[in-house]
Amino acid sequence: MLSKTPVECPSYLLEKARALPRVVTAVVNPVNRVSLESAKMATDAGLIEPVLVGKVDVIQALARELDWDLTSIRLEDAATEADAARIAVGIVAAGEAHSLMKGHLHTDTLLKAVLSRDAGLRTTRRLSHVFHMTVPGHARPLCITDAVINVQPTVVDKAHILRNAIDLLHALGKTQPKVALLSGTEEVNRAMPSSVDAGELVKLASLGGMQDAIIEGPMAFDNAISRDAADLKGMTSQVAGDVDLLLVPNIETGNCMFKQMVYFMSATAAGLVLGARVPIILTSRADPPEARLASCALASIYSHYLAQKTD
Repeated sequence: MLSKTPVECPSYLLEKARALPRVVTAVVNPVNRVSLESAKMATDAGLIEPVLVGKVDVIQALARELDWDLTSIRLEDAATEADAARIAVGIVAAGEAHSLMKGHLHTDTLLKAVLSRDAGLRTTRRLSHVFHMTVPGHARPLCITDAVINVQPTVVDKAHILRNAIDLLHALGKTQPKVALLSGTEEVNRAMPSSVDAGELVKLASLGGMQDAIIEGPMAFDNAISRDAADLKGMTSQVAGDVDLLLVPNIETGNCMFKQMVYFMSATAAGLVLGARVPIILTSRADPPEARLASCALASIYSHYLAQKTD
């Protein structure tokens, strides 16, 4: 059964992003209709100032189909998707753009360019992905990490993933985001590695490693999202039923969770890669326009937050 409820781009994200200056965004290889249309949509919405990097003749031909006048827009020619990724990353490294947007290329190709030691976009953080999920009729978002990049993260990886996602929530105005470390139990059980990792992350938080968030775990999914479920089990929790961020044990869990919300609840999945010097907007061919626009809005908000932190 698939939801027939229309997908919505969350108005609060758009309003918050539109109140900020446009973010110069290097769009990597927008050489098919959906990727160029995504860039046009974000431009028309006042969210980004695009730099289009790819085969210029192809981009111009597609722009004519979309009735998009590129006269005032910067174009950079690139023969291959690898060239486009390298050139776009170089534009960001030079300070000429402050976010990246994936066009028509493999994600691995883009991230390889970002992670190149010569590129200058690496930080001390591990790259990770966050989905900012919103459901029509529900004002409160729910973030899920990591459902895209880190397949079977170690506890050290999860610490990086947490730090990235908590920073994003701070950018959205959550000064003390509530985090649930998901597992299949509420007790540390050596037979369930995710519960062991959760226990270690909670200890790290208690030692001052993440004082700007409320972190609890291990926690089963029902208790994380339902106060009633937690009460029935006699749990004492600040997070249960009031959670902002779910840290999933592995990519399969996160992938299934966000897709269930999309297809069963008409959720909008705004997705960013974090951990580099700038946010990276990842859009999929299967994403509706609302999700692409929400991703650009999220990147705009986070880009300005990063700029304020470094000032």
